[in-house]
Amino acid sequence: MLNIGLLGCGRIGQVHGMTIKGLDTARVVAVSDFVPEAARALAGTLGAAVQMSEEVIANPDVDAVVIGTPTTTHYDLIHAAAAAGKAIFCEKPVDMSVDNIRACLVAVETAGVPFLTAFNRRFDANFAHLQSQLSQGAVGDVEMVNILSRDPSPPPASYVATSGGIFRDMMIHDFDMARFLLGEDPVEVQAMGSCLVDPAIGAEGDVDTAIVQLRTASGKLCQISNSRRATYGYDQRIEVHGSKGLIRADNVLENHVEIATEAGFTRAVAQNFFLERYAQAYRSEMIHFIDAVTNSTPISPDGTDGLKAQMLADAATLAWETGKAKEISG
Repeated sequence: MLNIGLLGCGRIGQVHGMTIKGLDTARVVAVSDFVPEAARALAGTLGAAVQMSEEVIANPDVDAVVIGTPTTTHYDLIHAAAAAGKAIFCEKPVDMSVDNIRACLVAVETAGVPFLTAFNRRFDANFAHLQSQLSQGAVGDVEMVNILSRDPSPPPASYVATSGGIFRDMMIHDFDMARFLLGEDPVEVQAMGSCLVDPAIGAEGDVDTAIVQLRTASGKLCQISNSRRATYGYDQRIEVHGSKGLIRADNVLENHVEIATEAGFTRAVAQNFFLERYAQAYRSEMIHFIDAVTNSTPISPDGTDGLKAQMLADAATLAWETGKAKEISG
């Protein structure tokens, strides 16, 4: 039984806490949040103690920590947890600064503790199967990857102001997915963006509609499309074209019933948002982390994956700001 300390009891912390509660291989023994009411409420549900974050990390009964706090707190928490010898599950992004991420990776490597960057979409059953088929050569050599990710509605402008922008906040998941599917790192990034959904997002210096193109050293291409608006639900699709064919994963709908009448064919809308769409992926992600820590097996995605996704996000932001393609170096 792995004893876990949960740092952060907001929306994502609640997802992880309830996921762990449903497993028989781990339990949450302590929680922490800067909002005491949130900590007490989740602790009551999980049967855990409420402690300050430093107390959770120092708690000898805690084997691992799940970091679901604001990104600005990750650096200090990662360093403290590594120094205390705790395995670390960290929500994306690891940090907004590539230099800070590198420093965190040094701390983790020095301490010799397991570290997972929580790119949950790798654990989606459809996307994972698609990647497995690619690795087995189902469509030959990968040539083009198309990733579509569109939210049903935009976040508040107050959130955008501290998010790091659409490329670092929203598209970072897609940058990791691109690396996951391409099988090699992009070396060049081009980006375009517009504010077509909410003028308040533009007032914060961000865009709500963006397209990025990636190129790898071998010439593989990837296009990523993001929008903060999708009137038909949470839009999550992938298509990969290879030398021997095509493979794709479509949206997960609210149901799989189709009605056919003289007016045409009707299907359900896509699931509403990420909590519904990726519920099972969050569970699979946590099971992978717990199993890897318990059995001392490799963890993926790790800290390096978090670093490389952030590098792509930074390059895309610069490409959009300057209107010029950006090269990526290791």
